[in-house]
Amino acid sequence: MTTRSVNPDLLARTSIASTIPSSELHRVFRDADDHERATGAPVTKLHVGEPYFTPPPEVGRALAHAVERGLTGYTAVEGLPELREALAAKLAAENGVDTDPSRLFVTPGSCQGLAALMQAVAEPGAEILLPELHWPIHLQQAILAGLRPVFYPLDRNYRPDPDTVLAAATPGTRLLLLNSPANPTGAVLDIATQRALLDLARGRGWQIISDEAYEHFVFEGEHVSIASLERDVPVPERIVHSVHTFSKSLAMTGYRLGYLSTADERTAKALRIVQEANLIAMSTPVQYAGLEALRLNHVVRDNHHMVLTNRNTALPAVRDAGLLPELPAGGWYAVLDVAPTGLTAEEFAADLLAVKNVAVVPGTGFALTPRLDARGRVTSAEPAPWSRHLIRIAMCVEPHVLRHGVKELLDFAHERGGAA
Repeated sequence: MTTRSVNPDLLARTSIASTIPSSELHRVFRDADDHERATGAPVTKLHVGEPYFTPPPEVGRALAHAVERGLTGYTAVEGLPELREALAAKLAAENGVDTDPSRLFVTPGSCQGLAALMQAVAEPGAEILLPELHWPIHLQQAILAGLRPVFYPLDRNYRPDPDTVLAAATPGTRLLLLNSPANPTGAVLDIATQRALLDLARGRGWQIISDEAYEHFVFEGEHVSIASLERDVPVPERIVHSVHTFSKSLAMTGYRLGYLSTADERTAKALRIVQEANLIAMSTPVQYAGLEALRLNHVVRDNHHMVLTNRNTALPAVRDAGLLPELPAGGWYAVLDVAPTGLTAEEFAADLLAVKNVAVVPGTGFALTPRLDARGRVTSAEPAPWSRHLIRIAMCVEPHVLRHGVKELLDFAHERGGAA
C-alpha cells in the first residue's frame, strides 16, 4: 500500500471526513466483483465476514408480524422499553453486567452504536488508544468523532500488555478501545489482562469502550465482559461502555440491530442527544425481531459450533504450513503471515485472486497509522511496516468454500516457495 497524502492547499478547505482513507475491505469487495465479471469465473470469497448460516425463521416472522399488526411507528430514541428490559436481563445473565434499561440503547448495528458512543464521550483534542492491528472502521469512527488516534502494541499473539498500553498513552489520552474477540486477529483477552487494563484506565482517568461483537464465538478460554468487573463500583464512578450486536451471533447482518450499555447516567444523557440528532428512532419492526431473537439461545450455540468446526477443520493446515502461528482463539477471522512467499500482502492478495480466483484482505488495511493536522484532518495514512506481509481470511463462510479456498491459498503459497 502506498502512502496517501493530501495537497496542503486543498486541505485548507476540506472537511475531516473527506480526508479519511476508505477501508481496504471495500476495495477488496470491488476487486473481487470486478474479477468475477471480467473472467466469468466464480471467486472463492474468504474476504467477506458474512456467515454462511442465516437468521432463524422465527426472527423474520416476528418482523413481519410487527408490520402486519401496524407496529411501525416511532419508538423512544433509546428503543423499545420491552427490548431494553430484555437486553438488561441478557447482560445480567450472560455477561455478568449490572446495568439498567435507562442506560441501554438499541442501535442500527453495533457499528453505528460505536460511532455514536465515540461522539458522546469525545472531548476537544482528546486521544483514543486503539490496537495497532485494528478494525479499520474503529479508526474512521474515532477521527469522525474528533478523537485523535494513538496505537498500542500487541504481542506476537496479538494481545495487549497493560505496560505497553501505558507506554503508548500520553497526557491527552481519554479513551481506551478494547475488542475481544478481536477483528481481525481473533485474539481473546483473559480476565487477568482485562482487570489490569481496567485498573490502569481507572487510575489514569480514562474511559473504556468495549466492542464485543464476537462475544459468542470464543473457542479457547471464555468471554469476559470487562463491564462485569465493575459490578461493585457505584454507577457514577463506572468507566466501561459495552457495545454488542445481533449480526454475528444470529447472522442478522442485514437487519442492522445492535445495542450498547453506557457506564453512567452522564454518558447516557449525552448519547440521547447524539442518537436524537442522528436517528430520531430505530426501526420498530426490527426491534420486535430482536426481541424474538433473544429467545433463541440454542441457535447461538449452533452457530458457535459451526464456526468452531470450520476453524478446527480448515485452519490446522495453514498453521502447519507456517503461515499461522496459532489457531485464533475466537471470532470469525484469522491473520496469516505470508512473508515466506517473498510477496507483500498486496501482491499476495492480487496474485491469489488472479491465479486461483480466491479473495483475501491485505492486513495492511488493518494497520494504518494516520497523521492528523491541528484541526483533526488526515494529512497522510500509511500502514505500519510490520504489517506488510499480513492477510486476513474469514472462517465463517460455508465449509466447502473455506476448505477449497484454503487449499488454493496453500497451493499458491507452495508454488511461491513459501509454505511447508
